[in-house]
Amino acid sequence: MKFGVIIFPGSNCDQDLIHVLNKVSGQEVIKLWHKDTDLHGCSHIFVPGGFSYGDYLRSGAIAKLSPVMESVIAHANAGGFVMGICNGFQILCESGLLPGALLRNENQTFICKNVFLKCENTNTIITHELTDKPAYKIPIAHAEGRYYADEKTISKLQQNNQIIFRYADEEGHISSEVNPNGSVQNIAGISNEGFNVFGMMPHPERAASEVLRNTDGRSFFTSIIKNSLVT
Repeated sequence: MKFGVIIFPGSNCDQDLIHVLNKVSGQEVIKLWHKDTDLHGCSHIFVPGGFSYGDYLRSGAIAKLSPVMESVIAHANAGGFVMGICNGFQILCESGLLPGALLRNENQTFICKNVFLKCENTNTIITHELTDKPAYKIPIAHAEGRYYADEKTISKLQQNNQIIFRYADEEGHISSEVNPNGSVQNIAGISNEGFNVFGMMPHPERAASEVLRNTDGRSFFTSIIKNSLVT
């Protein structure tokens, strides 16, 4: 098991992710430059948050054309694990690995705060350990995080249990009042049909350390590692 974190020009959450995977979780981590195509045998690929070059056009629209993404798409199509966080989620949608799109926040401003996530499907590689709380406190930091998809796509996501996270209150109650960006049906994270590609706007890597006074995000990475060892 080897973890790869893609580095784009402008990324600012790649080091946070590398720290959690390597120092906190004790896993081998390889930095993958966006212009390279070799995934160096990594079994788990992460597309981190922050920014990527070309976001002035549309978040992820240019980054999806980076050479490394051809390899990531091939890895995903072969059943390999891929996870995109924040800008990484945007890139995966732009690349066609996940359905839907991330639009400008409903209030048209950048949002940076803690939110609560309700896990809607605990039977996935990233959520098996998310069973001890009604909701998990995870920070968000984005200007284009409003998830959107047409009714047909949303219906399909619901039928296949591909909606993994929704914005909720601390008790796990879902309402428009706790929807920070106007995402359709409070959606904060989804998967592909094969449940090997995941995207989420909140940042679990920013909530996985005692130093940050929040360890709710650690269970996400524990789940990935434990479930990978089993499978």
